[in-house]
Amino acid sequence: MSDSPPSLTTINSLSTDLIDLILSLLPVPSLLRASSVCRLWRSIVSSSGSHPNASPWFFLYGIHNTSPRNNQSFAFDPLSDSWFRLPIHTHRDDPCFSFIASSGFLFTTTPTFSFTRVFRNSWRATSPLHFSRINPLLAVFGDDPGPGLRFVVVGGDGFIGNLVDIEDRLAVEIYDPRSDRWDLCPPLPADFRPGNSSQSLSSALFRGRFYVFGIYSCFVSCFDLRNRVWSDVQTLRPPGVLFSFLIACRERLVLAGMCVGPSGPSFNLWQIDETTMEFREIAIMPSNLLNGLVDSEEEDKFASLKCVGSGDMIYVFSEEYHKKYPACVCEIGSDYGRCSWRRLPDLPSPVNKFHKVISFCSVVSIHTVLHGEADEAA
Repeated sequence: MSDSPPSLTTINSLSTDLIDLILSLLPVPSLLRASSVCRLWRSIVSSSGSHPNASPWFFLYGIHNTSPRNNQSFAFDPLSDSWFRLPIHTHRDDPCFSFIASSGFLFTTTPTFSFTRVFRNSWRATSPLHFSRINPLLAVFGDDPGPGLRFVVVGGDGFIGNLVDIEDRLAVEIYDPRSDRWDLCPPLPADFRPGNSSQSLSSALFRGRFYVFGIYSCFVSCFDLRNRVWSDVQTLRPPGVLFSFLIACRERLVLAGMCVGPSGPSFNLWQIDETTMEFREIAIMPSNLLNGLVDSEEEDKFASLKCVGSGDMIYVFSEEYHKKYPACVCEIGSDYGRCSWRRLPDLPSPVNKFHKVISFCSVVSIHTVLHGEADEAA
């Protein structure tokens, strides 16, 4: 045996590919802690590749109508199974502004349209919408980062001054940040007129099409973002559905909804064939998880349930304050045969009472956090 001491391997001696592989296995909070060790580690972490296979985070924004100081923001990282309290985004003192979120961005639509990324508080105002509105559906599409990033705004309640316009507007507008221009597109089909806001509609961005789905009506239509035309309106209603949400999950469309059947209430997931709109059941939430989300004493106890998703994750949560906004998640297996449900930890205390809860999912990379300012849309 050699008497020479064993050689030490430092992080500098590892190949770039190996470093990227190691870092890709760490959740973002661990990467943040590693980046704070020293300048060298921060440089290594910040220059590593992004993590395209990361599970999407679940974001929850609580809005208090009369006291903005009571607003709160939370984010759940499924890899570390932890909630994190986010800085409160301050934008306006005007209590009438409309606040929504989608795909890692926060937006205001009234009195003016503006946006920022979730980990920044640097708001950018745009030119005015053709039709000012509150509670629209909104999606981010195109290349990111890149010059092709755009926003599509669909439906919503018309907004004139501080009054809601009684004439429902079905307008569709697409925004290009490069030219600061809103293009007016063919309107949402008239079938959606009775309820054309995000309070009665859900949406899914899937393969270049923006799907609009009636949470209660079960009407569905899609808008081709390239050709800018709407498909025919169809009905997508599995047996026993009370209400449901359409979600884009990686390579599939998923319908998630509350059902009542011979065996009692259940929360089900169905895979949707985008061509035929046919469906097949892929998962049912365990009854103990479902009952843990609602108050068993309430007559309409399931009405507070909402659902969002992305990647392979479907998050279901309650908007009830007295339950402290409980949530659970379903991770959908690649073969649909292994769907695993689990309860999320409680939100970090204290939790305020909100008049409105805004939720969405977004993949979060270490670059999103460390270089948010550099990632701002051009």
